[in-house]
Amino acid sequence: MAAGRAGYRDLLKTPGVGRIIAAQLTARFPNGMTSLAILLHIEHVTGSYGAAGLVLAATSIGQAIAGPVTSRWMGRWGMRRVLTATLIVCALSIGAIALYELPLPWYMVLGMIGGLSTPPVQSAVRTIYPKMVTSKQLTPLFSLDASLQEIIWIVAPVVITLVATQVGTVQALLLIVVILVGGGAWFILSPEVGRVRIPRSRRGIGKVLAKPPVLLATVVGFLLIGACAAVEAGVVATFDHGGLEAGLVLALFSVGSLAGGLSFGHIPIGPWAMARRLLIVTVGLSLTIVSLNVWWLGGTLILAGIGIAPALAVLFAMTSASVKFSDTAEAFGWVGTGQLIGAAAGSATAGFLIDDIGPTGAYVAATAFAAVGLIVSVAFVRGFPDLRHRDAAPIPDTEPISTVS
Repeated sequence: MAAGRAGYRDLLKTPGVGRIIAAQLTARFPNGMTSLAILLHIEHVTGSYGAAGLVLAATSIGQAIAGPVTSRWMGRWGMRRVLTATLIVCALSIGAIALYELPLPWYMVLGMIGGLSTPPVQSAVRTIYPKMVTSKQLTPLFSLDASLQEIIWIVAPVVITLVATQVGTVQALLLIVVILVGGGAWFILSPEVGRVRIPRSRRGIGKVLAKPPVLLATVVGFLLIGACAAVEAGVVATFDHGGLEAGLVLALFSVGSLAGGLSFGHIPIGPWAMARRLLIVTVGLSLTIVSLNVWWLGGTLILAGIGIAPALAVLFAMTSASVKFSDTAEAFGWVGTGQLIGAAAGSATAGFLIDDIGPTGAYVAATAFAAVGLIVSVAFVRGFPDLRHRDAAPIPDTEPISTVS
């Protein structure tokens, strides 16, 4: 563990690494807020979690289409142009959902536009990473990134829940717009974003999914983040919009995940690494069904959280190690799409079950998402690469990669 912390400190001393991590986390912070904010806002406007689920479904369809497409565009038109254009459209669509009272179909249209224009920051930064550090540092960097990413998926919902319940859902959505624009501008203007150029991929779109590690990373990421999102919706419903208790329980979920990532995320990655880590998540989430007591939920979610960041580290490393550099943006686009759709699907599924059987339904949904991820990881273990004796750097392209000095 001490060796792991020392490795992380050395990484952060590498020029530009700390800055680009901070900038991309800020730019992606709204990804962990938007689904829950829309769920709360549309439920507040319509009085139905089911209606909110329909808006989230429309958002997820937009994200499903956009992820790999906008990531490939960065190889054609450059990262800064694509990121700026998508950022503007996404901010306008979320602002419109917040400020206008509309019929449900129009909210669904705006949700789809917001999904289509989700900035491909994750694809961009994970394409930049291999050009910033040595090949031996890449797996620890993905582990550190996965640990800190929990700020997005776990801490961000705490912030948005507190704002939505204590101030208002309109203000919560407008806060997302402010962070989206500010964080996006910081990332886009970072020197590293202008320094690395993604070569144009010569493969047809979607061909990268023919590689088993990329397909597995996309599917497992969908299921893992779906489980997290279902938990978030369940916690909000359990405490009847009680922001303090909900915030406390989600914060404990975050503590578990950050502790797991920083303690175990640097361990060498073998084929069974994903299954072992998802087993921890599944056991922890299954225990949440036993009781809705605030301390019981907090304790079981700490346990579940211990496996989340280490599992995400496996996803990122196996994706990077399995594709050529020219295909990394699209590959991470598919993985990011899986996670974003998972967030929307988990919230939507939990919303319908909350309407049907109460808050416990959300924890049942979360457990089911995680359990399916565990089954996939065991059944297809041969598709997971063995990275214990090799680095996670992308496969070199046969032509030179241009880098702006």
